[in-house]
Amino acid sequence: MSETIKKAKSFAKSFRVEEGKKFRLKDHDPNETLGLKHEEGIKDRSAELLQQGVEILAEMQEMLYAQDRWGLLLIFQAMDAAGKDGAIKHVMSGVNPQGCQVFNFKAPSAEELDHDFLWRSGKCLPERGRIGIFNRSYYEEVLVVRVHRELLEKQKLPPQLVTKDIWKERYEDINAYERYLTRNGIAIRKFFLNVSRGEQKKRFLERLDNPDKNWKFSVADAQERRYWDKYMDAYEDMIRHTATEYAPWYVVPADNKWFSRLVVAGGIIEALDGLQLAYPEVDEAKRKELAAARAMLEG
Repeated sequence: MSETIKKAKSFAKSFRVEEGKKFRLKDHDPNETLGLKHEEGIKDRSAELLQQGVEILAEMQEMLYAQDRWGLLLIFQAMDAAGKDGAIKHVMSGVNPQGCQVFNFKAPSAEELDHDFLWRSGKCLPERGRIGIFNRSYYEEVLVVRVHRELLEKQKLPPQLVTKDIWKERYEDINAYERYLTRNGIAIRKFFLNVSRGEQKKRFLERLDNPDKNWKFSVADAQERRYWDKYMDAYEDMIRHTATEYAPWYVVPADNKWFSRLVVAGGIIEALDGLQLAYPEVDEAKRKELAAARAMLEG
């Protein structure tokens, strides 16, 4: 098990960012695979590695639940068609559903707009012993809201608070929030699935060509491509200001789904491995209680 954990962590290490000041998105290739190849039609090494990671995650999640000390929050951000849903589905396929919660954050409701921008995510944080997954998150407030400034007007903030420094202030608030959560036993790992513009176009066309995937496509998805450069600037600035040691980002190459899933699995395993997980020890009183129960059953 220890060798598998070590191998899984090695996939994620190359893409972990915990000091963002010098971060440049152009330095991260969406097509990177660290030399690993995906071979169709034969026993595939990448599929084997992912399965090993899934099995390790299942065992670690059980210990997390039994220990009941830590919660783990996983945040996924990406452009449309980058593979967030698939990564969550495949990587978490072996985890007990009772110990995992997934929340999708779409356009805020009227009630949510009447609260601060972190309010709705606070209601969805994982309890101790559980894994919480945010498919998009409060980071939308420095991404889509930044690209589409008109959305900020709908948040009904006092005009004097909407200054030229509002994005910097939100980064500060997010960092403080994540530091607070970490200090209260919620470990945080954040994944940006870095897909190229060309690969996104290819996946959109596949959705249009396949009737079974038509439901996944929206005209709005294609329209958002017009803002690609603005989104990339926003993602770069976001990672530069919110990558920290206690809540790092993983800039996951997403042009090859099979590889991005290995990196995500490695990042989650790395997080759980750092929590010193163990099953609760049974004290002497409990042992006597168990012995009495055995005697009752066997008698």
